[in-house]
Amino acid sequence: MLDIKFIRENKDIVAEGARKKHIDIDLDRLLTLDDKRRELIASVENKRAKQNRATEAIASADGSEKKELIAGMQTMKDEMKGEEEELKEVMDEWRALMVTVPNVPDISVPDGADDTQNMEVKAWGEKPRFDFEAKSHIDLMTKHGMADFERGTKVSGFRGYFLKNDGARLSWAVWQYAQQFFLGKEFTPMIVPSLVRKEPFIGTGYLPQSEEDLYKTQDEEYLAGTSEVAVMGYHMDEVLDKKMLPQKFLAFSPCFRREAGSHGKDTKGLIRVHEFYKWEQVILCEASHEESVKWHEWLNRNTEEFIESMGIPYRTVVNCGGDLGR
Repeated sequence: MLDIKFIRENKDIVAEGARKKHIDIDLDRLLTLDDKRRELIASVENKRAKQNRATEAIASADGSEKKELIAGMQTMKDEMKGEEEELKEVMDEWRALMVTVPNVPDISVPDGADDTQNMEVKAWGEKPRFDFEAKSHIDLMTKHGMADFERGTKVSGFRGYFLKNDGARLSWAVWQYAQQFFLGKEFTPMIVPSLVRKEPFIGTGYLPQSEEDLYKTQDEEYLAGTSEVAVMGYHMDEVLDKKMLPQKFLAFSPCFRREAGSHGKDTKGLIRVHEFYKWEQVILCEASHEESVKWHEWLNRNTEEFIESMGIPYRTVVNCGGDLGR
């Protein structure tokens, strides 16, 4: 979430960033509410200070003076109660608008409405051609007893699956290889919670706009779709010494996504499943453009090297504005 001071001082930059991301926000309404919020906070705090002084004066007063002071304080209490109620309403709307303000994208991010307008900047390897007949990974895995999708659906529902035999062994092997590969880059390894409170989801931008893709429990907690959420909450409400930065984490966890908006799109087999496991690279660094870009490029190159080490062809794209999250 952007600081309100930054938003006030850089309204045009924030508005342009939202335009590039194709996100509608009402900055004028937000700033009007912020003016009212600050005005009410100042008034309530002023009345509270007067109330404290009046309480001290009443303790030493007597007779008619004491009655007048008590009556005056009651009037001030009533006024303060009304302002506190108004402040609560203003704060509720202010907070709701604040979490809709997107981070400002880097100036190098190209314009575009969705993922069809992302820009390919690199292609590596050649796509292999096989001499066997198989329409998809589903055919191959079923033929060789590596997965059972029919029973997965029977047990788990839509998009459920069982990995078995070499399918399970392959998954474990990739996990182990990923661990060895990335820990060679001096990450701190972590196994993190998948069940996470609401606050880290808001802090990482997955709430409120992505709630339809999250599984929510009866205790008002959520199942994370990426271990990034828990890692970003690791130092929540703490102040870190700059000397501790950067912090590099390699996090592992089960992940869960409803994929509510992707019905009919890549829904078969092991694509867009509801439950999976994930390694995540996360870096906490100084909030400067130079540091951010440096570590972002480092993380991306790590991923490319990992894929290259397995001989898998890939392409790297720069996401356009409309394909970026908040």
